[in-house]
Amino acid sequence: MARMKFVCDSERCIECNSCVTACKNEHEVPWGVNRRRVVTLNDGVPGERSISVACMHCSDAPCMAVCPVNCFYRTDEGVVLHDKDVCIGCGYCSYACPFGAPQFPASGTFGVRGKMDKCTFCAGGPEANGSQAEFEKYGRNRLAEGKLPACAEMCSTKALLGGDGDVVADIFRNRVITRGKGAEAWGWGTAYGSKQAGQPPGGKS
Repeated sequence: MARMKFVCDSERCIECNSCVTACKNEHEVPWGVNRRRVVTLNDGVPGERSISVACMHCSDAPCMAVCPVNCFYRTDEGVVLHDKDVCIGCGYCSYACPFGAPQFPASGTFGVRGKMDKCTFCAGGPEANGSQAEFEKYGRNRLAEGKLPACAEMCSTKALLGGDGDVVADIFRNRVITRGKGAEAWGWGTAYGSKQAGQPPGGKS
């Protein structure tokens, strides 16, 4: 059985936020909740990178460990989901998650902010696949339709990869091997003929 995983290639992400928009549009996510967001590291300085962040569907998910009512569960494909009918809105998962994935639709103290919402890897929820109840609570179940998550499909540069963890890892590994490292990742050696940038021996200096 495949284990679903996300990987974001920081060398390709251009901070266009199409993944964020695709997610909100596909699932009609409530105002104020972002199941996915783009974070920029070292903003405005050399080495700036952007990555798309959401629930990473951890193998040992801290949100599952701290939930007092056990509303979290893991599917056979390794997707971490939650049952909104069981959730009490305590916010423990929000504190435990290192990615800030659990979101709440309202402001105020925990317990009155509503049911927690998070990325579902487009796998719906505990209700029947494709049902109206499932869509209203969790959004569209694209995995049941044989599709990848909307965010990964809409990524214009294919920086965001989602799907079978083994396949995603192979794609990313091949990219790293092909493009090299450092300045050569951007093709400076090819463009300017610089040996310092990784041009093969025998090229022009």
